[in-house]
Amino acid sequence: MTDSTNPHTVRAYGDELNQITSDVARMGGLAEAQIADAIEALARRDQALAQEVIARDVKLDELQREIERKAIRLIALRQPVATDLRRTVAAMKIATDLERTGDLARSVAKRSLSLSDSEPLTPLTRSIERMGKLVAKRMKAVLDAYTAAEVAGALDVWAHDDDVDEHYNALFRELLTYMMADPRTITSCAHLLFMAKNLERIGDHATNIAEMIHFEVTGDELDVVRPRQSASDADLAPKEPT
Repeated sequence: MTDSTNPHTVRAYGDELNQITSDVARMGGLAEAQIADAIEALARRDQALAQEVIARDVKLDELQREIERKAIRLIALRQPVATDLRRTVAAMKIATDLERTGDLARSVAKRSLSLSDSEPLTPLTRSIERMGKLVAKRMKAVLDAYTAAEVAGALDVWAHDDDVDEHYNALFRELLTYMMADPRTITSCAHLLFMAKNLERIGDHATNIAEMIHFEVTGDELDVVRPRQSASDADLAPKEPT
């Protein structure tokens, strides 16, 4: 535990903890930009922007590793307890969710490059864009809740996880209809389907962050089942190839 008799030690400890929280907030801002730019690259068929999204992902990876190093060091040397320990652990877990969010945004950008030279499927692209904007809004809301340590805002994101799932399920059916009607669209629709699944997974990461905010602030885990899509829809969800 920290030496409360030494004001310099206490101040340094507080500064370290605040820096970790600040780093997570900064990482969250970068993740938000990655989502928005990946969707914009698809909508505008902007190859240069898609390449930027792909290149910037390394920054999120570096920040996640840095946050983890700082948090582990703080736990080892300062031995935080109670609220401070929860705050430190939550920062590590949220950073992991944000790093994975960046990976998913990068995947969307990569697939937009594959679509940039093919015949545009404008109605489907707009559906992906709408879903992307919803997911980006959820991520912004939960990160605002994290910065403000606001449980109510986090719970609102958590409670509306099924909104993203409903968008995904509707888009899934729409894509299947296109592929059955015109086999020439199968390749493009497959790319869009994986994009939709990546966005749905980003929504799940936003919900994970909401759960960590609740734990950080209250010390309790949510004791109710997260809203989820039906089992049949989940079984149909494609898996991104590694």
